[in-house]
Amino acid sequence: MNRRLLQARRPPVEASVPVAVDAVSGAGPVPRSDQVAVEEPMEVRVVVRDAAGIERRHAVAVTMRTPGEDVELAAGFLLSEGVIAGLEDLERIAPCGEGPNGRNVVNAVLAPGVAFDPARFTRNVYTSSSCGICGKASLELVRAVRPRPLADSFRVPAEVLHRIPGRCREIQGGFDRTGGLHAAALFDAAGEAVLVREDVGRHNAFDKMIGALLLAGSLPASEGLALASGRASFELAQKALVAGIPFLAAVGAPTSLAVESAREFGMTLVGFLRDGRFNVYCGRERIRGI
Repeated sequence: MNRRLLQARRPPVEASVPVAVDAVSGAGPVPRSDQVAVEEPMEVRVVVRDAAGIERRHAVAVTMRTPGEDVELAAGFLLSEGVIAGLEDLERIAPCGEGPNGRNVVNAVLAPGVAFDPARFTRNVYTSSSCGICGKASLELVRAVRPRPLADSFRVPAEVLHRIPGRCREIQGGFDRTGGLHAAALFDAAGEAVLVREDVGRHNAFDKMIGALLLAGSLPASEGLALASGRASFELAQKALVAGIPFLAAVGAPTSLAVESAREFGMTLVGFLRDGRFNVYCGRERIRGI
């Protein structure tokens, strides 16, 4: 994996803004300033050229996200949704930059010959920051977006698992300021952080992480463990599978479909990783020392 990913990270632009609040305690209300996480819409557009060389733009999604690392977010989304299969399917990807809302639009130009079916996105998929894209209730979706084979050789000592939530928390700068950002982090078998991304949406944080890996040419991430700062939903399991990540751990609980998909595709899934304990839902063979 590309060790420069973590070091090259820049804090998200405008990830938080100051607001005036009344802090209430036993002594009564006290006026002060607080930092809150920024939430803004971002549109992802796929650009294809027709036979005459004319570019056609298709709006495929609008997601409520924390601004910053938007290109990574768009790239990770397109990969996890099966629009692209790899970096070679992208000719270029960049913010639109045109008009007053240009910073909130990312254009992804597909490479010549890459098939794209705009009918899949005729309703303009809307993604909220809280729950991700709704209606995904089938493992067929995971199969449709071409999950990568998972490495059987990856192993993590149990004592390393206990350390990584604290390590992730140490490098969550956005959470320190606001208390309102989720994190997605990639660790190696020794518990070293390779990559951390934050966003108001947990699924966006994962897309930013996967997009960063994609753009760096570091997929599949077959020697990595993904950590979610909240619960492990089906959508996060799907994204990890598409990235070829063999191990998904979460500070919170997994959902039933996350467990089912992890078992189906041979992923290790750990939940409630906190306070010196964790539950193993499948793939126990990748954990040493238990």
